[in-house]
Amino acid sequence: MNLLIEIGNTAVKAAWADGSVLGKTFRYQGEKVMQFIASLTDKQVPLVMTVVSARVISAEEQKLLEAACQYLILLDPAHQDALSPYGIPDYLSYDRASSLVAARYLFKGKSCTVFDLGTTLTVDYLDSSGRYLGGNISLGCRTRFKALNRYSKSLPLVDMPSEAKFPGDSQTSSIESGVISGIIFEIDGYIRTNPENIVIFTGGDAIYFAKRMKNSIFVVCNLGLMGLAIITDDYVKKNIQ
Repeated sequence: MNLLIEIGNTAVKAAWADGSVLGKTFRYQGEKVMQFIASLTDKQVPLVMTVVSARVISAEEQKLLEAACQYLILLDPAHQDALSPYGIPDYLSYDRASSLVAARYLFKGKSCTVFDLGTTLTVDYLDSSGRYLGGNISLGCRTRFKALNRYSKSLPLVDMPSEAKFPGDSQTSSIESGVISGIIFEIDGYIRTNPENIVIFTGGDAIYFAKRMKNSIFVVCNLGLMGLAIITDDYVKKNIQ
């Protein structure tokens, strides 16, 4: 079994994988990331551990990770080689890149629009040959709520509602409606630019917004981890007999 670790902006996601197939998944939010990883490897040593991180893994952390597995693949700003075979620009964050690897695999021969709805809202395009065409980044849902509160002296901090009134009929519901409706209109606009594309939602808010869309949507919540499983499996086939 291989172990996949995705260290993001606000949380850590992990999963065991057998080849390209994901097994049990885990989520951690806190400062003790190395201790969390150690808790996963204490009882079972992975053949390959693939760690993707938005920040640079320190030399000390790398030694700890190497001691916890037989083979280690790092994907962070200082280690980018593992992505070079996949033709993905190096300016993309590694979670976005691994999601695109998975989208190519799941929807081979189809052009895709991939939405990642989390701390940020990212939109990426693949053509039918799997070639990356570019993408956009904007604020995610909760980030928009926080920005309204932070940069306006009079607006309260609100959270995602179970249902947003349209239009809002109070200060709170107006904020809820403005943010939720704004994201839905934004997504609709992207979909209309390439209506023939397969539309894929991933990220923490994927299900929330998929339920509110009129279009046909594929929701793959662990798309990034699935991409890491594919990258790891390719590494095993090429390098480990």
